[in-house]
Amino acid sequence: MKNGKHILVTGGAGFIGAHLVERLLKDGKSVVVIDDLSTGSRDNLRAVAQNKNFRFIQTKISAFAELPELAANSEFIFHLAATVGVELVVKSALHVLEASFNETQILLRAAAKNSTPILFTSTSEVYGKSAKPEFSEDDDLLIGPPGQSRWSYACSKLTDEFLALAYAREKNLPVTIARLFNTVGPRQTGRYGMVLPRFISAAKNNEPLKVFGDGAQSRCFCLVHDVVEALVRLQKNDAARGEIFNIGGTEEISILELAKLVVATLDSKSQIELIPYDQAYAPGFDDMRRRKPLVEKLERCVNFKPQTTLREIIRLTAG
Repeated sequence: MKNGKHILVTGGAGFIGAHLVERLLKDGKSVVVIDDLSTGSRDNLRAVAQNKNFRFIQTKISAFAELPELAANSEFIFHLAATVGVELVVKSALHVLEASFNETQILLRAAAKNSTPILFTSTSEVYGKSAKPEFSEDDDLLIGPPGQSRWSYACSKLTDEFLALAYAREKNLPVTIARLFNTVGPRQTGRYGMVLPRFISAAKNNEPLKVFGDGAQSRCFCLVHDVVEALVRLQKNDAARGEIFNIGGTEEISILELAKLVVATLDSKSQIELIPYDQAYAPGFDDMRRRKPLVEKLERCVNFKPQTTLREIIRLTAG
């Protein structure tokens, strides 16, 4: 790796993180990745493994003694490290809560010592159970009860948002928050319950596509390359500091219709099965009925709006 400033990416071996790392290296940046590989994979970084401007450190943020020095020598930090997937969240809420807050707090503290700009990726989950047809960054948030571990991820990310913005106000740390809606694309795994890669894998094998609940719940999907473009533009824009931005597609579709579209797009012979939430996750599982972002704030700030069509996203994700 060449001398001088680098960009630090936590969670850089994850699905989104690896695509971001590829983009940053393509732009001529030096990149250091910290990832404990709990949900990420070195395979995601195979294309850049030999790049002289790339360094990989397998560790937890909290276990890396050289973090303050690494943060001080960073021109920017992308904090993507997080627990992923509803299935994992439901099964291990303790891990979700402890890992999220502890790791984020340590990273923010390190960044604040030299006011290293940082972008924290949050989630559309923070909008909780709100019945609004579309979500904007200034909306009130309605989270489910603590007795349902399903909402632990939303609460952990929301706490991290409060923490990051407190550092921005009280420590003058340049912080940007990006709330990511359903991000999909090449190399994404269905291992942790991600719906589109699950559907695509089943459709390719002519196996049943399993739709949880009644299938009427709707989502919007965004190609990972569009998400990366938005993140890079936010990184370069000083006006984004101290602000929250939705990043996501706006083409809304029910999960049942998504399953049908995957089958049609991939010319599959698969059938579609409805699986009750109680069987898919746990008794009493609660879900959001709609999750559509308003992205006008992002467009105003960085002159970019994700627009890749869902059919094209399916083709690209399927390979």
